Amino acid sequence: MPVTLSYPGVYIEEVSSGVRTITGVATSITAFIGRALRGPENEPTRVQSFAEYERLFGGLWRDSSMSYAVRQFFQNGGNDALIIRVQNGGNAATLTLPTNFDLVAASSGEWGEKLRVRVEHVPNDSTLFNLTIRDTSTGVTERFLNVSTVTDSARFITDVLAQQSRLVRIDGTAPGTIPTDHADPPPGVDPMLDNTSSTAFNADGDNGLAITDDQISHPSLENLKQGIWALEKADIFNLLCIPPLTLPVGGDIGSQTRSAAATYCENRRAMYVVDPLTSWTEPSHLTNAGTGLESPGWGLSRSTNAALYFPRIKLPDPLQENRLAEFAPCGAVAGVMARTDSQRGIWKAPAGNDATLKGVVELTVKLTDGENGVLNPLAVNCLRAFPVTGRVVWGSRTLRGADQLASEWKYLPVRRLALFIEESLFRGTQWVVFEPNDEPLWSQIRLNLGAFMHNLFRQGAFQGSSPREAYFVKCDSETTTQNDIDQGIVNIVVGFAPLKPAEFVVIKIQQIAGQIQT
Repeated sequence: MPVTLSYPGVYIEEVSSGVRTITGVATSITAFIGRALRGPENEPTRVQSFAEYERLFGGLWRDSSMSYAVRQFFQNGGNDALIIRVQNGGNAATLTLPTNFDLVAASSGEWGEKLRVRVEHVPNDSTLFNLTIRDTSTGVTERFLNVSTVTDSARFITDVLAQQSRLVRIDGTAPGTIPTDHADPPPGVDPMLDNTSSTAFNADGDNGLAITDDQISHPSLENLKQGIWALEKADIFNLLCIPPLTLPVGGDIGSQTRSAAATYCENRRAMYVVDPLTSWTEPSHLTNAGTGLESPGWGLSRSTNAALYFPRIKLPDPLQENRLAEFAPCGAVAGVMARTDSQRGIWKAPAGNDATLKGVVELTVKLTDGENGVLNPLAVNCLRAFPVTGRVVWGSRTLRGADQLASEWKYLPVRRLALFIEESLFRGTQWVVFEPNDEPLWSQIRLNLGAFMHNLFRQGAFQGSSPREAYFVKCDSETTTQNDIDQGIVNIVVGFAPLKPAEFVVIKIQQIAGQIQT
């Protein structure tokens, strides 16, 4: 009893209902890995629009296939992305102000050469100054007032810039004296554009070389949490896109990266959206033993957590006078998945007439029904062009979905629904740890997991006309034996009847024979 009964009267006691609501996790947070003009390196950064991507990572860049993939993702209905910028070399622009006050751009790249800095002393205090930084290419201006070079100051310049500035950092150790202040500008002149009133960064920024597989998936990066493994710093992601290493055509990622990506997605309950090789210009290239899905150069196993799409797509390139250019389809397809999730639910196949590829003008290969019929049994999801409908996603299988494999995870929506349930229940049952392992706990588990599954049933996620036909949650003395209890184990069994897409629609037509009048 929470209250000691010491005097005659009425005592109020609140009793827990045992309800611990399980909330479904996100379904379409998409991680992108690649090169960018600017921004933090090997740090998953969340963006929710392409405008935000432009602000943080510099927007479209011909040397960055990732920038185009992110744009196509948001164009097709995506609304949540994690960006991991990787670099191959590259330097950040620097600036040394008088009194050896060294500044460096917040990230590598030539973008830092456009920065300008102005210093103003604070009257009557020789330890404080005001620092203004402007990125002249974007117009973004940061102003930090009353900063100090004194280490134990609450406004210590190194700490202030590290935590509040997106443009600059202190390079090395801040000197004990404040930098020399700048002159006042002439009347009517912007001080951040005047060479006597502000100072420009040095022209020593470098974008580095084109990235390779080693910047994304080299085994040594795992312990450093870089490349693919930088996603260890992210709480959750659902889809993974690794666009080609370079643009234009010809910079495919290698088998090392494809294999590492599929394996990592299996560990994180995510799906890897696989791009076709640029050399696959005909459907026969995918079935050829030397160049196709079974070739040594492809190197990707039949993973249940990967889905391949073919062919590549063509869109207007804003950086090339809107002439058509070829791109990998992963960003656009991930956007279609996100759009389908929000409109219909994760149990709906992201394919069909509603799965239009927005902004896509052409496909590099216009597949026929017969060619589609050859690739579909091999678990290749085709992109098709139809009259009126336009360009659409016309397949929804995992790489494990080849007919010959007869996998239970043949269909993409079935696999993604299972991953969604797994992740939601994993996060929603953390409270169970260290609870007394007996029937009261088991009944609470059945109550809360059953409520979550019933909510999915009501939304139409499962087969069956009743909950009994659609799902079950079992946690009792049959699933958890006394030996399990002695070892501190509680076993929960959850089953569901998934909806499978109507991949083949057969319409039978019969002519009614005329009746002979007698």
